[in-house]
Amino acid sequence: MRDSLDELQILQTVTQEIGQVLNIDRCKIELYNGDHTKAEVAYEYTNMLPNCQGRTRMAADFPELEFQLAQKQSLQFVEFVPEFDLHTQATRLVCPIYDDQGVLGNLWLLRPQEAYFEVDEIRLVEQVANQCAIAIRQARLYQQSQIQVKELARLNLLKDDFLKTISHELRTPMSSIQLASETLETLLDKEIGNKRSATFSRVLDIFRSACNRQNQLVNDLLTLCYIDAKKEMMTMQWIDLSVWLPQIIEPFTERMEHQQQTLTIDLPANFPQFKADISTIKRILTELLNNACKYTPAGETIGITALAKDQRIELIILNTGIEIPLAEQQRVFDKFYRIPNRDPWQYGGTGIGLALVKNLIELLGGNISLTSQPGKTSFILDFPREING
Repeated sequence: MRDSLDELQILQTVTQEIGQVLNIDRCKIELYNGDHTKAEVAYEYTNMLPNCQGRTRMAADFPELEFQLAQKQSLQFVEFVPEFDLHTQATRLVCPIYDDQGVLGNLWLLRPQEAYFEVDEIRLVEQVANQCAIAIRQARLYQQSQIQVKELARLNLLKDDFLKTISHELRTPMSSIQLASETLETLLDKEIGNKRSATFSRVLDIFRSACNRQNQLVNDLLTLCYIDAKKEMMTMQWIDLSVWLPQIIEPFTERMEHQQQTLTIDLPANFPQFKADISTIKRILTELLNNACKYTPAGETIGITALAKDQRIELIILNTGIEIPLAEQQRVFDKFYRIPNRDPWQYGGTGIGLALVKNLIELLGGNISLTSQPGKTSFILDFPREING
């Protein structure tokens, strides 16, 4: 009975097996409602009419019986059976189905008046009732978890729909703002040339940087929303990391120098080429390097290591001077989660970067893992050397 997570199947198995093993006329299970005011026959095994399945009784109508069952004690007695007629008596055995959380219901057995239940038979029924309680509780927990899974899926769908809508709505005005920024800069170059003040140039840089950051945010959101569609757009090609890695790193070198961070690269000579989508690899490394720049304090190191293992490639991006607590390690790849109070440069962020990285590396058939210890944190990318498009 405990092999199933279907409550009805559990009840059917219990009643049929008990009925056949003990060769009895009727075996039924009744289950209480939430406040134990009513009991309903949830399943009945019988070889005679009438069938009582679905019938209910009010607990208040049987106070003595309910009191003893609430004490988790089995009862055997002879009584008239109203299901048949007012003149037929039978022997009944009723065993409570309970666990440490309370009584769930009762297991009822019926025999002719003269055929009482032996002690060994009662013990057997009580053991079955105990196992039945465990099986019912497991089935209900499973059912509750399935309901929660469906509700979470529904909420995720609503959230994704909202993100798609808001991303599309933001894309047009942000593109217009960026175009206006570029046009303004061109006009200023024509009108005043090099006569800009340092303050004016600084304000313009902030404006340009903010436009780029917001456009990147919109693009990241759209990539997250349409991650499955992105796989159809990937173009696989052989990548020589010794050629591509300097191009990916170049935009970060000035920033690292300004923040007094040291960059180390461990790329073995004759490192094998691998086949993947270069734009995806670039997006992954860019996000991880951006992350490293944000969280690495002055005087510490950002390192990139490449390893070739059989038919797989491993890339490690590490930064020193920071540790991510274990509780936070479990959440850094969640959408919109940000590590609290860990940004020495106050760059801020939205918390979608690492979620995007995880989705992109999985599109390449790989995975990302995180190791962190005092003074050192590493993100490890592992993916096949040849990824089929």
